Amino acid sequence: MSNQSGKSSGTAKTGRSRYTEVQSAPRFPIKLPMHVKSQAGESDTESENISANGVLFQHEVDMPIGSMVDFTISFPADVVGSAADVKVQCRGRVARTSEDGARRGVGVVIDEYRFERR
Repeated sequence: MSNQSGKSSGTAKTGRSRYTEVQSAPRFPIKLPMHVKSQAGESDTESENISANGVLFQHEVDMPIGSMVDFTISFPADVVGSAADVKVQCRGRVARTSEDGARRGVGVVIDEYRFERR
């Protein structure tokens, strides 16, 4: 019976460890233009903060936790030193939400990304 308990607590530790890993990545308060596509539709917004694991942005439409989101983040040409804006196409899932009046904060974990080539 103690082996089963050990396995259960090992599983719980693994789950907590993964959550801590996602939450502990340094966040940078960078406001960049974003285009968001989800089951709720498409809209433009801007990032509030970005980390190696995800992005936080404000959105007017409810986005359920766990739902898939496609979004494009635009890095201005003058900031990245290129001739044109650099766009990063991302796919992720909603990890958390919060409400502040009519707008909702949406935290998305990035599962895949690729740089758009022109």
